[in-house]
Amino acid sequence: MTKYIILSLIFLLPHLRAAAQENGQAAKPIVGEVPQKVPDEFLPVVDGVTVEVWVDSLTIPWSLRFLPNGDALVAQRSGNILRIPKDSKEPKAYLAVPDAVHEVDAGLMGMDLHPDFASNQWIYIMHAYRNEANELFSRVLRLKHAGETATLDKVILDNIPAYAIHLGGRIAFGPDGMLYIGTGDLSQPFVAQDLTSMASKILRITPEGKIPNDNPFPNSPVYSYGHRVVQGFAWDPVTGAFFNSEHGPSGAAVEGSVRYRDEINKVKKGGNHGWPLVVGAPQIDAYQDPIVSWNLAAVPPAGMVFYKDDLYVASLGGQSLVRLVLDREKDYEVKQVQRWFSYAPSRGIYGRMRDVTVGPDGHLYVTTSNTDGRAERRIHDDKILRIKVSW
Repeated sequence: MTKYIILSLIFLLPHLRAAAQENGQAAKPIVGEVPQKVPDEFLPVVDGVTVEVWVDSLTIPWSLRFLPNGDALVAQRSGNILRIPKDSKEPKAYLAVPDAVHEVDAGLMGMDLHPDFASNQWIYIMHAYRNEANELFSRVLRLKHAGETATLDKVILDNIPAYAIHLGGRIAFGPDGMLYIGTGDLSQPFVAQDLTSMASKILRITPEGKIPNDNPFPNSPVYSYGHRVVQGFAWDPVTGAFFNSEHGPSGAAVEGSVRYRDEINKVKKGGNHGWPLVVGAPQIDAYQDPIVSWNLAAVPPAGMVFYKDDLYVASLGGQSLVRLVLDREKDYEVKQVQRWFSYAPSRGIYGRMRDVTVGPDGHLYVTTSNTDGRAERRIHDDKILRIKVSW
């Protein structure tokens, strides 16, 4: 009987949600709680870890990437890219992105290098813009690196639905050489379940902007769906497993009075990650449960990277660098959650953190995001922190 009820629920739930949406109702999602086996540890100071300010006085640095020659590029949401020469802490103007529109959370966002950058010099960015009808969209552009600046090469993917908030923005090349693009639900939750829309999805395209033949849905860039606001990507260098970070409904009474539930997901090709039909980890076969779902306070996760065998995630409202120790033999069960540089929920030494990557010197580099209007400002914000781990 229990099995029959669950199967019936899986079949009927989308239809019930769709009916609620059509009637203008804020349908309440099914909430599933799977308690963490280990509590979060708050570590304002971490043994064997030192932090120094590498660069300061930035403005909403959204993405940070290092070039093979050791220079760093910083994409700022305001619409410009800065270059930090090797062995220097003085940013230089690199490129003002044409038509980039900065409105609330929209602007210049994700950036990544082509896997064969050394030979083709291609850089990919994602930014918001307004079309001739004054409608807000996002697009992915390819740039050609030219030493101290760059030129526009071509538009890779256009007409991605956008909004001033909840628009995603992260892009990254996977180990398969394909470009992955994270989008958001534009404050229209049910678009996450619409496979005809690029909103609220993880998209996968070739470096030329084509749809790969092995995508899960024919003639579609959609790789996975049911995401709320995708903010980070990472691939386990040992197994190739794919992970994303995304924001839960931190303060939205109109979204069914369900709050928090920021997530880290192991992404499944063609998988439905549930939003807005389910939240958390309800363990319903039709949906992919997250490996972590925080339910007590907002931990909006952003950029992420594997480093020294663990997954590191920049946390915005959580004001910390989150270290996740995972058990690969138990399908990435979370063994330990550490909140570095934080002494309580939403209380940290350096404020909001947006992106994290590994530099050519083997250290972690983290960008803060305190000039985005959502945090207390600190002296010379925003910053890039260099984090040295001695163990």
